Amino acid sequence: MQKKIYITTAIPYVNAAPHVGFALEVVQADALARFYRALSFDVCFASGSDENSLKNVQAAEAEKIPTQKLVEKNAKLFENLAPALNITWDVFNRTSLEHHFAGAQKLWKLCKKEDIYKKSYRGLYCVGCEAFYTPAEIIGGKCPDGHSNIEEVEEENYFFKLSNYQKWLEDLVEKDELKIVPQTKKHEVLSFIKQRLEDFSISRSVERAHGWGVPVPGDESQVMYVWFDALATYLTALGFGKDEHLYKKYWVENSNKLHVIGKGIIRFHAVYWPAMLASAGLPLPNCEFVHGYITVDGQKISKSLGNTIDPFDLVEKYGVEAVRFYLLREIPAWGDGDFSLTRFRELYNGELANGLGNLVARVARLASDTSLSLPPKKNFTFKKVVADNLGNFRFDHALIGLWEDVSVLDKRINEEKPWELEGTELKKSITPIAQEIREIAFNLGPFLPQTSQKIMDQFTGKISAEKPLFPRI
Repeated sequence: MQKKIYITTAIPYVNAAPHVGFALEVVQADALARFYRALSFDVCFASGSDENSLKNVQAAEAEKIPTQKLVEKNAKLFENLAPALNITWDVFNRTSLEHHFAGAQKLWKLCKKEDIYKKSYRGLYCVGCEAFYTPAEIIGGKCPDGHSNIEEVEEENYFFKLSNYQKWLEDLVEKDELKIVPQTKKHEVLSFIKQRLEDFSISRSVERAHGWGVPVPGDESQVMYVWFDALATYLTALGFGKDEHLYKKYWVENSNKLHVIGKGIIRFHAVYWPAMLASAGLPLPNCEFVHGYITVDGQKISKSLGNTIDPFDLVEKYGVEAVRFYLLREIPAWGDGDFSLTRFRELYNGELANGLGNLVARVARLASDTSLSLPPKKNFTFKKVVADNLGNFRFDHALIGLWEDVSVLDKRINEEKPWELEGTELKKSITPIAQEIREIAFNLGPFLPQTSQKIMDQFTGKISAEKPLFPRI
């Protein structure tokens, strides 16, 4: 029976256009989806947009346009990341659409009655995170994630009895029944759980939400807290609450459910989400890979600093493969990383143009001189350095390992000096090198799919010299 895997990205707020931080996440998830497809898995890959937040309402008010118009405009930009970055998601799920409302309301209704209750509440609410924080967590007027738009809120809301799941969640994470990678993030989640879990608000007044959001079933005065409805996207992307064929196939009958998320939303995914699913009697995800943040020239990405990097501009200037390579190779998969145009150009010229590109051009030229022809090969396999590292979400280590193979081939050519040979001697020298280039090309597939295909095509059948893969900047 064919193995299955369901891979999801988080869904970003659409209060502004996408920046390079979310581009990192979708490229990482896409590399995983391509890797598992190459291993003959039945893959479902989903992304989407988070459209029911107060941030979106406030952004629309600032632009003096209706909220629906704002989310339509910006959701389209996020959806356009697929052609721009060569992303192969199967579903792009928008949470302002009717099918999502139906699924989110079904999830609410399935939760145990004793887990949801109503009470008056006063707290410090960060609009940037769409989350409540304790006074101790607000330092210098800013939340732990650095947002300063903190509001003191007092109103009557519905709450979810997270405290009912204290021991269960601890065991779930401790025993890796919900595996959190990297290990440092697992420890962070356990530390948060062991501080004693508090019940959390799962609704907002219609008045404070400006009438925007998923209505709470049976109470017209309230809409769902954006994180309750946003997490439901992993179900509604598969038709939960409507046509549930894909939901049954990829959620209920599948033991490989992977969330790819940023470190700032780990609490919602590793604590709130499993508790909500357990209350509703639904299956849980199996694994959560948590990536770090991207800074720009050492500074946090911020619209006020004017240092947001537009992924569409990057692709237009340098090409999609170069952008994918930088994000997967230069940003540490298990930590934070920096985006710098200076470093981008260095990496492009050093590793793509002079490294891989130069090797392919040298070998193709020599192979064409001796009319070398390689027969088609069907059963390619992933090198250990790629298979092991992608299995652990170490995109950077996998690519570093592949480039070590590129360096080894370059060194071999310099030592063997095939350009000094002719005829059968040249063919004998260059054939195994050409075959190894094709192996490297296959292994590049999850990361640089277009480059992979170009090299595979060039090195199958009669090999000919072609234009450089990466012209120097």
